Order: sequence, then C-alpha cells, then structure tokens
Amino acid sequence: LVQLVESGGGSVQAGGSLRLSCAASEDPYCMAWFRQAPGMEREWVGWGDRGGLTEYIDSVKGRFTISQDNAKNTLYLQMNLLKPEDTGMYFCAARYAPCPNSATMHRSAFAFWGQGTQVTVSS
Repeated sequence: LVQLVESGGGSVQAGGSLRLSCAASEDPYCMAWFRQAPGMEREWVGWGDRGGLTEYIDSVKGRFTISQDNAKNTLYLQMNLLKPEDTGMYFCAARYAPCPNSATMHRSAFAFWGQGTQVTVSS
C-alpha cells in the first residue's frame, strides 16, 4: 500500500508562489491534490496520472501546474499567483486506477492520503 508524504507548504503574500511535493512509497496510477479550508469540504485541485496527463479545477487553471518525477515517485504542485482563497490544508491522494473524470471527481475516489501541508496566503 502506498504511503504519501507532502512537503513545501508555508505562508506567502498574495501573488506569491509555492511548490508542494508529494513523495509516494510506490507508483500509483493516479495522484491528486486536494485542499481543505477550515469549515469547508475537501476540494479537488488537480490530478496527474502515470501517462503524464493532468487536469485542474477551473479556479486554479493558468496558475497551478502539476508535474511528476516518475523516477522518484513524486508529484509536484507549482502554485503561482496565489490568492487568499487558496489558503487551506493541501492533501496528496493516490489510487491504483485511472484518474476519475473531472466532472465526478470526489475525495471518495481515493483510498490513500497523506497527512497534508498547510498553505496560507495573506492579502
């Protein structure tokens, strides 16, 4: 069973950048980033699969980029032009199946989760 460890969170001002990393102990087919603000549902941010395909939620398109280092089983989330509404705990998730259709993306589709890393964006 895959284990996931996130890193790279922190505090930045609006307009700044952060890069999150998710190191996996194995090579799952699909890895994704979710985020959760206090009192809110966990929200899907984007996913990347073993074939190099990526998809994102509309609110981060053009600002966030997912990339992978397959040799290291690591998924990255480059976040640029950060906004206060991007604040939250960011979680890495994985599954041994193709990534779900974006229209049906939900946390229940992923069985494996990291502990999360906090991202705080101040205005």
